[in-house]
Amino acid sequence: MTTWTITNCDHETATGFITVAHWTASLTDGEYSASIYATCSWAPGQPTIPYAQVTEQQVLDWCWASGVDKNATEAALAEQIEAQKNPPISQGLPWVQ
Repeated sequence: MTTWTITNCDHETATGFITVAHWTASLTDGEYSASIYATCSWAPGQPTIPYAQVTEQQVLDWCWASGVDKNATEAALAEQIEAQKNPPISQGLPWVQ
């Protein structure tokens, strides 16, 4: 299961409105793990819930509604895990064993 986390929010000092959300999505499968970090931004005053009243889930919902593709992000994490389990490229010298 992918874990989504808002790691920080930038907000206007005067109004308290959030303008940027910093987020991570992470996935662990046994000894393998992958994560993605990005930001999502809005025009000042949008969204309209002040900083002191907003929840993490609301900010995540805003991110997903503003172009963060939840399904594509989760698929990318699964691909990273699969590549760790079954590396598509290996290194070595075939004559040295």
